[in-house]
Amino acid sequence: MSEHSRIMEEMYEAACELHAAGFIDKRRMSEHEALYRANQVPQYTGESVKALRGRLNVSQSVLATIINTSAATVRSWEAGTKKPGGPTCKLLDVLDRKGIEALL
Repeated sequence: MSEHSRIMEEMYEAACELHAAGFIDKRRMSEHEALYRANQVPQYTGESVKALRGRLNVSQSVLATIINTSAATVRSWEAGTKKPGGPTCKLLDVLDRKGIEALL
């Protein structure tokens, strides 16, 4: 876990405790939650990339085009020889949560 991630985790935990004690209202807690979640990067495996591609009903080439990478890279993720990096995982998460239209 990076220093930045550790600090964000501790800030979020502190905000939760302050909210539980009544020192932070619901609106402010929602702001802390949104900030915390925005900094979370989900990890994608080859299986999860393939499953996402299946849900979107797109080929490896089309997924590669949508996220601006090569089809060979998508193939290597799905084969398990490479893993998507942080920025790519964020793009995959947007696709997963909001669909193709969010990136077009």
